[in-house]
Amino acid sequence: MKVHLEVHDIHPVLSFQVSLLDLADITEEGVTFQSPADGKPMLLTPEESIRIQNKIGADIIMALDDVVRTTITGPRMEEAMYRTLRWIDRCIAAHERPDAQNLFGIVQGGVDPILRDICVRGLVERNLPGYAIGGLAGGEDKDSFWRVVAQCTAALPADKPRYVMGVGYPLDIVVCSALGADMYDCVYPTRTARFGTALIPEGVLKLKHNAMASDERPIDSTCTCMVCKKYTRAYLHYLVTKDPMGSQLLSYHNLSYMMRLSQNLHMSIVEGRFPQFVQGFLRIQFPKGDVPKWVCNAMEVAGIDISSCCSPIH
Repeated sequence: MKVHLEVHDIHPVLSFQVSLLDLADITEEGVTFQSPADGKPMLLTPEESIRIQNKIGADIIMALDDVVRTTITGPRMEEAMYRTLRWIDRCIAAHERPDAQNLFGIVQGGVDPILRDICVRGLVERNLPGYAIGGLAGGEDKDSFWRVVAQCTAALPADKPRYVMGVGYPLDIVVCSALGADMYDCVYPTRTARFGTALIPEGVLKLKHNAMASDERPIDSTCTCMVCKKYTRAYLHYLVTKDPMGSQLLSYHNLSYMMRLSQNLHMSIVEGRFPQFVQGFLRIQFPKGDVPKWVCNAMEVAGIDISSCCSPIH
C-alpha cells in the first residue's frame, strides 16, 4: 500500500491505495495484507480506504480497486473489473468530503477491450470528478498498452481529468498525452536514480559506467537544476558508486527533468504547438529515425504526423 501522508504544513495533492500487491488476499470485503510494522494481517475495505484518505485531506483521492496484472486473462480479470465497479459505490457512499476532495474511479479490465469498455461506461455513469486508467505498466506489451490508453481516453469525459496510473517513462508520458491523458504518477525518476541513471533529453545517462569517471561535463548542458550547475559527471560517477548522496543528487536532477518536460509539454498544448513538441521530442530521443513501431501506431491514431522523425522503410 502506498499512501501520501501529510507532514506538518505540506498539503497532499494525491493519495494512493493498493497497487499490485503480490501477497494480498482480495475478497469482496476488501484487501487483506501483511502489516509492514508487525507482520500481522490488516484488512483494508473500500470504506476504510476512503476514511483514511478523508483524514489525510488530499485534493484527489482514489477509490479502492481490485487490480491484477495485465498479463492475467480469463475469469480473474473479469472478476476484478466487476468488483472494482461494486467497490466504487461503497467508496462514494463512504466519502464524507465530496465538496473538498475529488474521488477518482479507476478503470480496470486488463488488455481486454470489452472489459475496459464495461468498466469505463460504469464509472462514467457515476459522474465522478475524474477518472484513472489503472492496471497498466504490469508486464503488457507496448502495443497493448497504448491501445488501452487510447480506448479509455476516447470514452472518458473530455472535460474531466484522465489519469494514467503507474506511468513515468518520458516517452510513455508524451505518447499518452497525445492520446488524451492528463495526469501520471510513477516512482521511475527516483528509482532509476538509485541505480545511477540520469534522465536526459536523449534518453538516459548511466553514470556508473567507467566512461563517466573522467567526464567533466554536467549531466545535461541544457538543464538549469542545481545538480547540473554544481557537479560534473565524473564527480557524480564517484558518488553513485560509493556514497548514497549520489542517488539523492540524481533524484533531484531527474525530478527537475520531469518537471521541465511536463511544463514544456503543457505549454505546447496551451500555445497550440503540441504536434511540433512531439516531433522535436522524438527527433532528440531517436536521432537515427528508429522510432518504435508502437509509437508510430499511437501517433497515427492521435492524428500527429511524425513521418519527418522516422527513417524511410526500405
